[in-house]
Amino acid sequence: MGRKHGFDYDLIVIGSGTAGATSAAIAAKAGKSVAIVESGAFGGAAHHRNDVPTAALLYSAGLYDQSIQSGNIGLRTNSISYNYPALRAWQKTAIRRSGAANRSYYEGLGIDIISGLAHFLTPNEISVGYRHFSAKYFVVATGSNWRLPNVHGLSANGYQTPDTVIDGIRKSKHYLIIGGGETGVETAQILTSFGAKVTIAEAKSRLLPGYDPEAGQAIEKALSDKDVKVLADSRVLAIEGQDGSKRVLLARGGSKKHLMVDSIVVAAGCLPETDLGLDNAGVNYTKNGVKVNDYMQTNIRHIFAVGDVTGQHGLTHLGITEGRMAAHNIFNTNKIKVDHKSAPRIVLGYPNVAAAGLNESECRAKGLKIKKVVVGLSGAVRSSTANFSDGFVKLIADGNGRLVGATIVAPNAAEMIHELSLAITHQMSVTDLASSPRAFLSWSEAIGIAAQELTN
Repeated sequence: MGRKHGFDYDLIVIGSGTAGATSAAIAAKAGKSVAIVESGAFGGAAHHRNDVPTAALLYSAGLYDQSIQSGNIGLRTNSISYNYPALRAWQKTAIRRSGAANRSYYEGLGIDIISGLAHFLTPNEISVGYRHFSAKYFVVATGSNWRLPNVHGLSANGYQTPDTVIDGIRKSKHYLIIGGGETGVETAQILTSFGAKVTIAEAKSRLLPGYDPEAGQAIEKALSDKDVKVLADSRVLAIEGQDGSKRVLLARGGSKKHLMVDSIVVAAGCLPETDLGLDNAGVNYTKNGVKVNDYMQTNIRHIFAVGDVTGQHGLTHLGITEGRMAAHNIFNTNKIKVDHKSAPRIVLGYPNVAAAGLNESECRAKGLKIKKVVVGLSGAVRSSTANFSDGFVKLIADGNGRLVGATIVAPNAAEMIHELSLAITHQMSVTDLASSPRAFLSWSEAIGIAAQELTN
């Protein structure tokens, strides 16, 4: 493909994850000359380390848990077991099927794949090893890495991350997970399902602090039922190695205590990967991410940033949307803003947690007059046939009766939430939501019940 404008490429995308690859594919299909620079495995963290491998094991763990608990619905469960090497083989199959390493697809679009670390030399030029490349536009999609908390002795005594711990789960081990957010909860679900002892230390007052409190309470109960110990309001201060184990010093409730564990798992959030010479390009950024406007454009007009590197959300599906919007905004005069507020957020496991829009505390911080309702799953007949009722649907409406927030804890919450995300995006009223018929014996019946109650 010919080079234009005196540059090597019309667009260089730095990072081959879902956000960056989306931008590259759209630009290439529009006839632009495009290159992707990738320093690691092609396909990015979501396919190789985070979303896909975690979801594959969570699926297995959920089936295993449900099978064990199914004796009271007529199934024989005395021979239920698992084989961890086979589970890992399944996980690798899932990664392969996801298209993680499908660089040939992008090469088939005429995209050049450049292996190595990209470093800006000027606003229009990067180096990759000893080679230099120039482009009229750039999309930075370098993602993020796990943030290490300030814990004395953490690095010296060794730790794992959610990416690495699933490579070798040991039933006999006691794992301490630092962080009770989405990833910490999902990791705990996997570890405990396959026989490990798990403790979660969360600095905030509850699990899933970014969600409505009912969600954290429901998941803490679900984990406690599986013997996971949750230490809320707890900060890990120091770690010492001792006879092959680790002695952990925690501060909790104004006092300090010690805990003996076998392994530490750091799941206390991520930091954007901004070490790529952004200063040389004049791009504004902080340790919390590259600064962008509503169009995913940095302060340098021809450089855009998408996905985790912006530090805005950490959601793969929203990164894909940003990648699509960035490509559009680069090559089109009619610019499109990215709407972050209604994007669904999910925590996989059994049950799922899903949310969209504003949570209750965010509504109050904005000074919104709200009306809310929390309806248990037992109102939906599906809860009787599926033998599960420990969940709920929570809806929040503003003073005009429009849906502004929703949270679901249910077996299929990750699928149910999209109806509510769509309703928030299009400013639907709860009356509209209540009037829509839902299939009898579906979990979504609980949404209709909640919406109807909110209209009363």
